[in-house]
Amino acid sequence: MGENIEFNLPSNFREFKARFRSIAWVLVVLLVIWAGTTMFYQIEAESKGVVLRFGQYHDIVDPGLRVKLPFGIDQVEKVQVERQLKQEFGFATRGATNVNQYNPSSSERENERSMVTGDLNSVTVEWSVQFRIENPREYLFKVREPQDTLRDISESVMRTVIGDRTVDEVITIGRQEIAIEALAKMQVLVDKYELGLNVVQVQLNNVNPPRPVQASFNEVNQAQQQREQMINIANGEYNKIIPRARGEADQKIQSAEGYALKRVNEAEGDVARFNAVLNEFVKAPEVTKRRLYLETMEKVVPSLGKKIVIDAEAQQILPLLQLNENGSTR
Repeated sequence: MGENIEFNLPSNFREFKARFRSIAWVLVVLLVIWAGTTMFYQIEAESKGVVLRFGQYHDIVDPGLRVKLPFGIDQVEKVQVERQLKQEFGFATRGATNVNQYNPSSSERENERSMVTGDLNSVTVEWSVQFRIENPREYLFKVREPQDTLRDISESVMRTVIGDRTVDEVITIGRQEIAIEALAKMQVLVDKYELGLNVVQVQLNNVNPPRPVQASFNEVNQAQQQREQMINIANGEYNKIIPRARGEADQKIQSAEGYALKRVNEAEGDVARFNAVLNEFVKAPEVTKRRLYLETMEKVVPSLGKKIVIDAEAQQILPLLQLNENGSTR
């Protein structure tokens, strides 16, 4: 009764089992490789990574080599937060790679730059907006197309600001104020809609009247510039001539006052000297007369030249005299 029963497996089943083990190991290796390739990722220096777990927001990671859950459990959206982006309105820069930088339709660009000012004049305004992504979470999840929304905000704000000013302010003196005001209003709306953006700069590139009236407007501007130039030239001549005339007048007045003071001092000195001589003359008239005579002769005689005084009875003095250039004696 105690018979041993042996079960002999077919050789093809053993081969199938061996092949199954080999395939299983291959699958395990492939699974490990797949896990390794989907676990590691790199965030560039100018970007940040937004990690999604099962399609929902999980975390924000900084630049560098990072690890996440494999097999698509974690997904990473890279957002360039340090890069300054640009949008153009009414014109297009050639070679731009950002699809949201400008409107591809020329007719739409024409509509963008056509505006009406507060005094009901038409102008063409070309401007650009520079911005950065400040909050990656809001940028990705709050609004479906944040950059398209920014384009709409920019155009709306610019039309509002232009509509509050006259055509002269828009084209000439008010461009800087328009850019500053537009920047402030854009940022308010961007924060309100939670776009996650920071508007860095608004710049008005070209502001001109419509083409049909541009020639006439340029002539008016040229006339105004010539008027201002002539006024500046006249003011320059005025500022150059009037101060010089005033200086010359002051100089003459000072010279006259100095001459008057000199003459008064000289007269007072002469009076004092005359009074002194008069006092001496009263004391000793003969002595004073003789002194005055001698002083006068001392001044007069040197101006007469060479003189020879001889006695009327002198005889034969000719050889002793020196003759002048004309051969005559004096």
